[in-house]
Amino acid sequence: MALDPETLNQLIETVRRFVDERLIPLEHQVAEDDKVPDDLIAEMKDMGLFGLSIPEEYGGLGLTMEEEALVCLELGRTSPAFRSAFGTNVGIGSQGIVIDGTEAQKREYLPKIASGEYVTSFALTEPDAGSDAGSLKTTAHTDGGDYLLNGTKRFITNAPRADILTVMARTNTEIKGAGGISAFIVRRDTPGLSFGKPEKKMGQQGAHISDVIFEDCRVPAENIIGSVEGVGFKTAMKTLDRGRLHLAAVCAGFAERIIETTLAYAIERKQFGQPIAEFQLVQAMLADSKVEAYAARCMTLDAARCRDRGDDVVTQAACCKMFASEMVGRVVDRAVQVHGGNGYIADYGIERMYRDARLFRIYEGTTQIQQLVIARNMIREMRDTM
Repeated sequence: MALDPETLNQLIETVRRFVDERLIPLEHQVAEDDKVPDDLIAEMKDMGLFGLSIPEEYGGLGLTMEEEALVCLELGRTSPAFRSAFGTNVGIGSQGIVIDGTEAQKREYLPKIASGEYVTSFALTEPDAGSDAGSLKTTAHTDGGDYLLNGTKRFITNAPRADILTVMARTNTEIKGAGGISAFIVRRDTPGLSFGKPEKKMGQQGAHISDVIFEDCRVPAENIIGSVEGVGFKTAMKTLDRGRLHLAAVCAGFAERIIETTLAYAIERKQFGQPIAEFQLVQAMLADSKVEAYAARCMTLDAARCRDRGDDVVTQAACCKMFASEMVGRVVDRAVQVHGGNGYIADYGIERMYRDARLFRIYEGTTQIQQLVIARNMIREMRDTM
């Protein structure tokens, strides 16, 4: 349900103040400690950030896609680790239940996800199955009224602190590809479920990932999302449009923060007796970054509005995620260049932003996967008209 303009403006202003006053000042500490402070997470819960996309009837804010994108543009202005604290609850960790869950599953899990009582994870990627998700090897075999899950998932965001996981497993090994995959809701305390150590990453410290291991992990049959076998991969695909637009907005917001930081530096930093902002080659880098960030903002909000109208936005969402994630990489690279040697020094924060931005081009569908999605949809649409 769309918020009235006044309420939406109040929400965006509240998030903006939270980012400026609470999150940005703690970026360096979070990177050093590799942990988002518990008091900040409590504030995020109180603000409703864990339930941005969950319908109001289940305790969430029930934002439209455009409203969520506007909030993400603000959240993107700080370290991605902060958004990651609740990002899976808003996106891939909850949307499978929202879209395809039974009414009983929705009432059992969504209120706790929306409040932040439960932290969620989405367990699809495996050591040998990332972009080729249809080839996953984790299995789920029936055993009485339960399923026994066996396999390993890799790079699972928020797994180290997840209370429930949406897990993709193959319930029919005779069906190759996506057709034999089902989606399960798995609680953290389920026997046979364990977690690897959190990985040490290039960037985005404070956002944690780890392996998830299933060894005869016993899951009740009632925990299949939608109570239907074999449609898990379809459920996963349904969550992608919203997730890709969410990330595109975060990338655009992050780029805007980087540009703001770089412009302020260029105005203050002097060489040859004048601010480096006066040099045309520096101005060209600033201008290119501004144009690209503006383009990412506009295309993301346009695609979000189309989705809210009920349009099929698979192509547009892939375009947004691809362009915005590549764009922020170019913007932060220029920022390092404008900062010169200082851009390589940790004290200025730009080198951290450089490392943080790199992941956007990889997770929730690499740039190359977005290219395939876009091109194949173009070809199919053209053939449909011939």
